[in-house]
Amino acid sequence: MIREGFTPMQFGIFSVGDVTTDPTTGRTPTEAERIQAMAAIALKAEAVGLDVFATGEHHNPPFVPSSPTTMLGYIAARTERIILSTATTLITTNDPVKIAEDYAMLQHLAGGRVDLMLGRGNQGPVYPWFGQEIRNGIALAVENYDLLHRLWREDVVDWEGSFRVPLDGFTSTPRPLDGVPPFVWHGSIRSPEIADQAGFYGDGFFHNNIFWPIEHTKQMVARYRERFERHGHGSADQAIVGLGGQFFTRPNSQDAVREFRPYFDNAPVYGHGPSLEDFSELTPLTVGSPQQVIERYAAMREHVGDYQRQLFLVDHAGLPLETVLEQIEILGTEIVPALRRELAIGRPAHVPDAPTHEARRAAVPA
Repeated sequence: MIREGFTPMQFGIFSVGDVTTDPTTGRTPTEAERIQAMAAIALKAEAVGLDVFATGEHHNPPFVPSSPTTMLGYIAARTERIILSTATTLITTNDPVKIAEDYAMLQHLAGGRVDLMLGRGNQGPVYPWFGQEIRNGIALAVENYDLLHRLWREDVVDWEGSFRVPLDGFTSTPRPLDGVPPFVWHGSIRSPEIADQAGFYGDGFFHNNIFWPIEHTKQMVARYRERFERHGHGSADQAIVGLGGQFFTRPNSQDAVREFRPYFDNAPVYGHGPSLEDFSELTPLTVGSPQQVIERYAAMREHVGDYQRQLFLVDHAGLPLETVLEQIEILGTEIVPALRRELAIGRPAHVPDAPTHEARRAAVPA
């Protein structure tokens, strides 16, 4: 039974904001069109009952979302319910003081509907663009989050580290809404140190496994759960886990494969490599009927346990906005309702619901 006002699992969309030529028409959207498309996707996600919209952070072509807080602030003003998240906030190259201020401000403007996913980033050149070195990636992630964590929980911070000047009696403003910092997911595909970090703090761990076999995902989530329990935050099955995924669906599976194949074959991220069939077998990419998507993702908990958030990439590889909105409609009206029912069956009562500002505020001791 789902308690009123609580959602055991959150389902949503994440966008990497790529500007990619449609291989079936040869047309490339402008940056303005792509940015507006991302906003339209977020509005559609809320309209069909999804829980989360998340944007990536990139600082190089062919990507456009270089300023997530600007994007999410704009969407916050046009939505009422959906949680606004990042699919990556670069903890390595953004100053933690600015992250603390920007996302607390966004949290106030959005009425608490904000969380963020921290990541090191997968674009090596971004480090020198922001005055850092990629060889320090893990150390930056560890040190910068230590400071961010304190800035949101201590009114006055004295701090000294290796990668920025010290702070002496510093207060980050505004303070987190209701004294509750935005929920943090530590996002990683391949770095076990990030799973360890999430477990140490008792934060969420998001494994964006869109390119990886399920065995790798299983190992990373298990490592995080073990660290979560070791550091006294609860039992391993109470750890907060999120997964990435991707799909393309049509009522007839053959139509889905036929329509999606040219986009897959020419996509910058995986085109001209493994076949669509091989990639779908090895990774969570599911191209077929809605029922096939439901069955594939309902089975995820067999590998990672009961988890709290499932995000899908749907607006990539040059797919036109009209097609993306159709995919979100099917996701919200057919796939997610079935997944909510399936994944609620047998879910232990002690497994936490997906984190929300309201629930976390209510949990703060009076």
